[in-house]
Amino acid sequence: MNTPPADPATETFVAHRNLLFTVAYEMLGSAADAEDVLQETWLRWVKVDLARVNDQRAYLVRVTTRQSLNRLRTMQRRKEAYVGSWLPEPLLTAPDVADDVELAENMSMALMLVLETLAPTERAVFVLREVFDVSYDEIAAALDKSPSAVRQIAYRARQHVDARRPRQVVPASLTRAALDSLRHAIETGDLRGLLDVLAPDVVLVADGGGIKQAALRPVIGADKVARMFVTGIAKVDSILTAEPTVVNGNPSLVLRLDGQLDGILAVRVEDAGITGLYYVRNPEKLTRVESATPLTLR
Repeated sequence: MNTPPADPATETFVAHRNLLFTVAYEMLGSAADAEDVLQETWLRWVKVDLARVNDQRAYLVRVTTRQSLNRLRTMQRRKEAYVGSWLPEPLLTAPDVADDVELAENMSMALMLVLETLAPTERAVFVLREVFDVSYDEIAAALDKSPSAVRQIAYRARQHVDARRPRQVVPASLTRAALDSLRHAIETGDLRGLLDVLAPDVVLVADGGGIKQAALRPVIGADKVARMFVTGIAKVDSILTAEPTVVNGNPSLVLRLDGQLDGILAVRVEDAGITGLYYVRNPEKLTRVESATPLTLR
């Protein structure tokens, strides 16, 4: 029995689904909310007269952007009531994604956290222009603004992000080497080993969401971070293991207690060593770390 062919609307949506998810996720930092945005985009897409759409990909990105902006504004209220620090939801990605420098940089926890400091419209403009290379005219159409206004917003957003993003992009091999040292130090509780791999001004941000224990505020400084790790490990009455993985296109560690998933530890690495540690323990944010999520910038 032959399967009937999909209708044109479905075929087009499926063809661009990974891109639309990536756009929504980059704007929201939440896979669950990105999936909701895609559902809302689909419901609007099936009502469109395709004969009147010149560029279907651009149209879908436009609808996704608008729905993401609406969702982003409601998420801000949730974040204000969130217990402790809020980190983006980590996504397991295929190992070869780490070799895609552009994708890995734009999806990194470090950059996603910087995007959290932008206003919703600034974030939308930055993501569309700098990450997905969307034209100013297309962004203007998506946001109901003039191209000149979009250019000004893009300039401000770029300056804001450039002042806060990692100062340099290091190869994945360097990050993996730093993670190997970090992994050994964590599993052995080696204070000296931790201090050797951490930059003096390292920042640890942990997200337990009020469900799992985690530092409520960022911990700053190699000595404080290292001692916090060692003290925490000493209190654990379980076998702690750290396994290499690839999250958001970047080498990371998955931490397990007696074989059970405890959290994802992502890092920001620069020449001085590890300058950022991002530990997600909130179980509600760990639903996408067992199977890979396809991401694409094009």
